Amino acid sequence: MASAVDSAEAGVSLIETMVALALLLVSVAGLGSMGIIGMTTTENQGHLAARTTEYAQDKMEQLLVLAYGDTTSDTRVFPAAAAGGTGLAIGGSANAATPVNGYVDYLDQNGNLLVAGVGAPAGWFYKRVWSVASPSANLKQISVTATVASSLGRKQTPSATVTVLKTFPF
Repeated sequence: MASAVDSAEAGVSLIETMVALALLLVSVAGLGSMGIIGMTTTENQGHLAARTTEYAQDKMEQLLVLAYGDTTSDTRVFPAAAAGGTGLAIGGSANAATPVNGYVDYLDQNGNLLVAGVGAPAGWFYKRVWSVASPSANLKQISVTATVASSLGRKQTPSATVTVLKTFPF
C-alpha cells in the first residue's frame, strides 16, 4: 500500500504546468508592452527630439553670422553662398508644414545637407524652416523650426523651434 507521502510527491500534473505557463505568459506580455513604450519614447524624445534641437541650433548659428542688412546670402548651402538666397530678408515661415522657398533646407538621416531644387529632395529626413520678422526698428526676430519626416509609433513627430532677436548694427 502506498503511503500519503508517496502520493503527495507523485509529480506535477499537466494542468498545473499549463496554469504556471499561462501566468508566465501574462507577466511577460505586460513587460513586453512596457519595453515597446520605452523604446518608442527613447527614440522619439531621446534621439529624434535631441537631433531636431541640434539642427535648429546649427541653422540659427549660420543665420546669426550674417550681417543685419544681408538679404542675398544663400543659407540653404553650407558654407553660405554670397548670393542667390534670402539672407536675413524679412519673410519665411516657422511652420514646417508650409515651407517658403528660400527659407527651407533638408538633411538626410545622418544630418548631411541635401541639395534641393524646387520641393523636397528624395531621401530627406530632417526639414528646417526659418522666418525673419522685424517687430520694431533695428530689430529682427529669427525663428528656426526643425522637424523629422517620421517617428516611431503614432505619436506626433518631434520638432524643435529656436527663436532669437538680432539688433542693428550687429
